[in-house]
Amino acid sequence: MSLLVIGTLAYDTIETVHERRENVLGGSATHFAVAASHFTAGGRAGPRLVAVVGRDFDDEHVAALRARGVDTEGLEVADGRTFRWSGRYEADWNTRHTLHTELNVFEHFDPKLPESYRDSDYVFLANAAPQVQLRALEQVDGPAFSVADTMNLWIEIAREPLEELLRRVDAIVLNDEEARMLTGERNLIRAAAGVLGMGPRYVILKKGEHGAFLMGSDVHFALPAYPVEEVVDPTGAGDSFAGGFMGYLAQAGGHGPASLRKAMVYGTVTASFCVQGFGIEPLCRPDRGALDGRYDELLAIVTV
Repeated sequence: MSLLVIGTLAYDTIETVHERRENVLGGSATHFAVAASHFTAGGRAGPRLVAVVGRDFDDEHVAALRARGVDTEGLEVADGRTFRWSGRYEADWNTRHTLHTELNVFEHFDPKLPESYRDSDYVFLANAAPQVQLRALEQVDGPAFSVADTMNLWIEIAREPLEELLRRVDAIVLNDEEARMLTGERNLIRAAAGVLGMGPRYVILKKGEHGAFLMGSDVHFALPAYPVEEVVDPTGAGDSFAGGFMGYLAQAGGHGPASLRKAMVYGTVTASFCVQGFGIEPLCRPDRGALDGRYDELLAIVTV
């Protein structure tokens, strides 16, 4: 079934305690699409991408996405510079400092879906202003399953449109801090229940190296992170998780409780590859067999 992502393509400058990299191809839609492409190989339609870049965006990077099977018909090229972000990670990997953000052409991004994208079955609205996410969602004709990501900034400054978005999507992705901000609840179980009361059928709570859990009226599922020996760069891990999660659902053609549990596992192991290198490089290296191998390993770890 068809899979659509609306988000960012970006150039990142990333600093860790070990290394510094400049102009790394990144962005939410980039990580999501490459992660999801593992599940759309073998003749199935690749992920459809809607984003905006500037005139400085390298044609080779567009070609690299297409080589992964990503449909770039929805990629807009605007006058100006591509979105850029710079950040530094502390040694614990959980502490990230944003050093610089240039919205550039993304500041006035108004998503325009090609006619061929409007019948998309599975839709991921990557982190953006909820007004932008709503405009994108309104252009899709009755998606089977839609998921949105958000962040603390939108909870603070765009609460009303965010609450409207929550009433219109099937699932929302949050981290523990964002769930607490949104509901005022310190206990995560009560916070997740509070978010469910705002409209979505499911809440996916990300807890970084401590894993993630899924909560809905028909499913309650928790999972640790896949144990990675060496983390190189965690940038894009959340979007890679979403790409694996949604990619599996689109491949399976269903989103019942059993499929959602499997999707959580695939999202987790996909993200585990992302953190083992910079940008999308580590997502491109493994084949589907490598993902399936980690899937089996993680199941063996958590199964009694």
